[in-house]
Amino acid sequence: MQVSVRDNNVDQALRALKKKLQREGVFREMKLRQQFEKPSEKKARQKAEAIRRQRKLARKKAQREGLL
Repeated sequence: MQVSVRDNNVDQALRALKKKLQREGVFREMKLRQQFEKPSEKKARQKAEAIRRQRKLARKKAQREGLL
């Protein structure tokens, strides 16, 4: 991952880097890896995330179609 520093503006480059890392999910993954997660807990979390994604997608689709 690269971020270019323009006009010696390091603060702006740092903000851009943090934004890219956030979008990629690096911070979230770091937080998850700080402690061991049992395989059963991991499976349950992934299933819940998938359900949340599907519901969000269905909500957006319904909103686009004018049902909501």
